[in-house]
Amino acid sequence: MKDTLTPGLKHRFSYTVPATKTVPHLYEESPELQAMPEVFATAFMVGLMEWTCVQLLAPHMDEGEGSVGVHVDVSHVSATPPGLTVTVEAECIEVKGPRAKFRVAAHDGVDEIGAGIHDRFIVAWNRFERGLAPKRAMVADQPLEETPA
Repeated sequence: MKDTLTPGLKHRFSYTVPATKTVPHLYEESPELQAMPEVFATAFMVGLMEWTCVQLLAPHMDEGEGSVGVHVDVSHVSATPPGLTVTVEAECIEVKGPRAKFRVAAHDGVDEIGAGIHDRFIVAWNRFERGLAPKRAMVADQPLEETPA
């Protein structure tokens, strides 16, 4: 990680919500989720917040580095139908060693739809993959089971 990653850095990212990012598309095998309204899913909102933070971090990473999300504490207070554009604003508020903390907020052009805190841990991808290797080996030869619909 470069020493340019400091508190106070900000980044904004906008994304137009397609129907595929609504609640019924989270787990299409779930009849409970299929019955819910087609509005921007909380899980996709959180993912958009993570994406914005990853973009903020990108110029401050060394070769072979990236980040993984390690904590999310956000609200989702307003529904957004497909077609509206959600803008996420992220601000780095703390850097402690390889951990970066962000204040995030999302707005759909009508309302603030969510806000909170997100932490990411900066990792060397080769080291991360070495740590993951034993888990990958556990499932390498096992067929994936499908969850019944």
